[in-house]
Amino acid sequence: MRQIAGILTALLHISVAATAQSSKADADTKSVRVFIFAGQSNMVGSDSSARDIQHFPPFDGLDQPQEKVLFSYCIGREDKATSNGWTALRPVNNVVGPELSFARAVAQETKAPIAIIKCAAGGTTLGGDWNPANPSGFRLYPLALQLVQSSLTELSRRGITYRIEGFMWHQGENDMFDDKLRESYGKNLQSFLASWRRDLKSPNLRFYIGELCTKTIWGMDNRDNMYAIAEQQRAVTDSDPFAEFVHTSHDAVEIGGEEGLHYHYGTLGQLEHGVNYANAYLRAIGRAPETARPLKVWPYKPGSSVKLFILAGHRNMEGERAFTAELKSLRGREALAKDNDKIAFTYSIGGGYKISMGWEPLGPAGFYGTFGPELSFGKMLQSKLSSNIAIAKFTHSGSQIIDWTPSGTSAVQRNLYPKFIDFIRASIQGLQAKGQSVELAGIFYHVGENDMSFGPYRKDAPKWLRAIVAQSRQDLSLPALKWFVSQQPPTDTKELSVIDVTANLEAMAFSDPAFIHIKALDLPPQKEKLVLATEGVVRLGELLAESYLKQK
Repeated sequence: MRQIAGILTALLHISVAATAQSSKADADTKSVRVFIFAGQSNMVGSDSSARDIQHFPPFDGLDQPQEKVLFSYCIGREDKATSNGWTALRPVNNVVGPELSFARAVAQETKAPIAIIKCAAGGTTLGGDWNPANPSGFRLYPLALQLVQSSLTELSRRGITYRIEGFMWHQGENDMFDDKLRESYGKNLQSFLASWRRDLKSPNLRFYIGELCTKTIWGMDNRDNMYAIAEQQRAVTDSDPFAEFVHTSHDAVEIGGEEGLHYHYGTLGQLEHGVNYANAYLRAIGRAPETARPLKVWPYKPGSSVKLFILAGHRNMEGERAFTAELKSLRGREALAKDNDKIAFTYSIGGGYKISMGWEPLGPAGFYGTFGPELSFGKMLQSKLSSNIAIAKFTHSGSQIIDWTPSGTSAVQRNLYPKFIDFIRASIQGLQAKGQSVELAGIFYHVGENDMSFGPYRKDAPKWLRAIVAQSRQDLSLPALKWFVSQQPPTDTKELSVIDVTANLEAMAFSDPAFIHIKALDLPPQKEKLVLATEGVVRLGELLAESYLKQK
């Protein structure tokens, strides 16, 4: 026990020292802050297009050069795109990488100049291409090291003072397919970090290790392999005071063709990917943007009853492509962009990536200028009900229905059921602590969109959902608890359409009077497969409210 206490004390001293060092370094606004970006295809920005940035209001303008940000790069495998020195940060060959949004987010919170060095190539492995001791394949470790060193030498030649501020790493999808590389990923990652610190003579260089995206097809049919990589990444970052695991699985992912979900984030996901890295870095230096939205005046009379509505689900319940800035163009829905301080709102979204600070006013609360169907849902209920209402929202867009089941899977970090039930209980207790009596009005769950594009998951979706509903009623001691389950049009291909998931959900509703199946089959059209746009998310919220009102 003394040994453990000694270790904990040492780690605490390291953490305090690192924080003090970061604060001191942040006061330096003259030196150029150099960030290194490296990895495989999801660091390259594969399957993205700078021309599409205009469709995403929070990132408008990132298709243009950021003249104040220096950029040096070598991107690709056989055919490499190289800057041949420093240039202004911009998309390379119309491809969107996370460095674009990262640089702008950091620049908005700090006054120091920024420089980015990027080396990335798709389909490469840490155990081979990026291996410091014995690089194979495209020999990316020595290539990246040479790029970094030559770029830094050029800064010195220009008389520019700099400091290496952070290393952003996103890789691992290819190592998971090789038994040996998968099993040794953690050991290889430790060696990778140590080699960079040694070769750059920067022993306290901070690393930000990006989570593999669980929202793609690999997140379903290779979940055990992906989990094995993620667990080793977490183990390394947990044991290294200068390394952080950066959650990214909740980021947007564009949909492929007939094969269903793709393997890359795409344009929007890449932009969000960069924001995640920026937030992690800004937290490390004590400059994280303020996100608190306190409910300044409690909206309910002491002792009065409150109907609590639970909203839960995945991508469209989270509001992946619903942008607050676009509400002004929806006639009659413009006011949804404003906080509603008459409805108390609490949430855990992105699998806990963002959690409300207690109760907040109902309003846009997404991570990237986004919102979910709770806004229109709350507005419609408020206009039709005389009773007090509160809303609690629990989502993880990087999950599938199986992650919500009581039994969960071997990928235990993705098991959501215990957290979901605890969230509901905490929401009820939070209202009771304010002196309110609480009626749990129902759980409103939007069926997993990704599950509908993968045959085995689509087939088992009703079985999994049945288990979730039954166990929740037991654990919450509410045998007649209503579940309102909404379903958008499922993926329609020859192979998938033989599984009539709509009929199966209808059968559940027929056999269970407290299971209400909401057919959201006529939502406003959206450009992206499966993922609703702003108007569709608003309409989904209205449909959920209408369904509840019909049941009364």
